[in-house]
Amino acid sequence: MSDFINNLRDLNVGVMHPRDKTADALLRQIHRIGCGFESIWPIPSMLPENIDILFVDVDETSPLEIKPILSKHKGELPAIVAMIEYENPSVLEGLFEIKANAVITKPVRAAGVMSSILMARQFWSEQRRFDKEISKIRARLDNLQKLNDAKFILMRHHGIDDKDAYAIIRKQAMAKRVTTVEIAQSIINADGILRDFGKG
Repeated sequence: MSDFINNLRDLNVGVMHPRDKTADALLRQIHRIGCGFESIWPIPSMLPENIDILFVDVDETSPLEIKPILSKHKGELPAIVAMIEYENPSVLEGLFEIKANAVITKPVRAAGVMSSILMARQFWSEQRRFDKEISKIRARLDNLQKLNDAKFILMRHHGIDDKDAYAIIRKQAMAKRVTTVEIAQSIINADGILRDFGKG
């Protein structure tokens, strides 16, 4: 059985919807599923910190109120389930604006709430994993660029080739017990200072 299903009752669910029959029906269903839950209304200036899944009422204008709250949230955003009453271009655009992970239609029915929670959590998890991988790739590329820049500086100043320049950086890193990237950054910084000094 999927970990998402096994861990379902450990999730805390927030419902950002006016307290009406729709919200009450959704809260009852979330309670039946066994998740912790809370009603979040009126729309707050900040999201609660302990929300794993956030159900959000979405119409033509609501993204204007929701997006600033999401952008101010500290830490990872919760998985977002958009609640819509009808489909039109403005509402559908709003789903993309708030980066909804799943959608549920109103009026709320018992069949669909659990699946929307699970799907939103799965898509949220995949997006977090993807973001982390992209960050690692960007960091590797940034480090590679620093090494190349430092090697070019050494080659320019000492008339050596790429292999010898890297050997110098590696030797210094081993001697100082730091990474080659840290040595490369030091070389880049020193070259910048010397350039500025020369301009003065």
